Amino acid sequence: MKQPWLHGPVSDGLFVLAPPFLCLLAVLFFPDFFQQANQRVSLEAWVVLVLLIDVGHVYSTLFRTYFDKEALQQHRQLFLWAPLAGLIIGILLYSLGSLIFWRVLAYLAVFHFVRQQYGFMQLYSRREVKTNWEHRIDKGMIYAATLYPLLYWHLEGNRNFNWFIAGDFVVLDLPELLPLMTWGYGILIVLFLVKELRFSLKHKSANIPRNLVVTGTAMSWYLGIVHFNGDLVFTLFNVVSHGIPYMALIWFYGRKKKITDTSTVSGKLLKYTFSTAGLFLFLGIIFGLAFLEEGFWDALVWQEHPEAFSFFQFFPAVKDQAFLTLVVPFLAVPQLTHYILDGFIWKVSRDKNLT
Repeated sequence: MKQPWLHGPVSDGLFVLAPPFLCLLAVLFFPDFFQQANQRVSLEAWVVLVLLIDVGHVYSTLFRTYFDKEALQQHRQLFLWAPLAGLIIGILLYSLGSLIFWRVLAYLAVFHFVRQQYGFMQLYSRREVKTNWEHRIDKGMIYAATLYPLLYWHLEGNRNFNWFIAGDFVVLDLPELLPLMTWGYGILIVLFLVKELRFSLKHKSANIPRNLVVTGTAMSWYLGIVHFNGDLVFTLFNVVSHGIPYMALIWFYGRKKKITDTSTVSGKLLKYTFSTAGLFLFLGIIFGLAFLEEGFWDALVWQEHPEAFSFFQFFPAVKDQAFLTLVVPFLAVPQLTHYILDGFIWKVSRDKNLT
């Protein structure tokens, strides 16, 4: 069968499929640096992983939404109300307590991360003709690959890291359920392997990118959350395996749209940005916006990396709880908007640039 690449075997391989495997190689080649349970994220690692990749991928959504004239015309009301709704809901949640705000945001992030892996699997399955049971097994496998480690985290609870802040996840402390859950996950893996073997024999081929998405997802989520149990390793697997493929998808989409769209509706910015030389502009814009956001977060709220944001230290830290109720949700608007819009902008069946 012809492999259903999004852009090409090399670019897909490097930027969509390889990140979790490259993370594993980094952990194995530098065990003293990564494999310490109490290993914290250094400033340099934080800048690369959190600022550039994690926060940067949030701003890459701009090129699929607000910077895209065609998308803006089609979804003007959605793009207008999404950030406003995020701000209002954020203020209401924070007024109930900071932990409630961060807990809801953490579970929204988890939903977003889980759905992305399902979305990539669907993209690489878009040309397959599957039976209902084959589709159900694929769907169950990709969700189990993410939800099993998350349930392990919730049931066992003894993790040396958190998603956003300490206590944002609800720990149930029910480790006695883990063996049953592990057996169920193992059975699903066996069913998936049998289904893939049958698929390969039937079609005399295998869907390589789809299988790499499933394998990479299962590996990175299990190793990052369950096996290594370290803050730095969790951040590495979590951020790199999510952020880099997402930015790559934005780039692939924009690049294909630039080639196929002969009209001027997309605007000059996108036409230049998605040229070969424009890659640096693309990265410069999202990294610059990420730096600005994190600078305000650090100066006004966290005060954790002043050496990285010396210019922002002119802004006084916010101590008043009432003011924080406005400041924190306002700074979280890009992230909340990213979560909201991401559920609408990727529709394989409706967009020729994803097929």
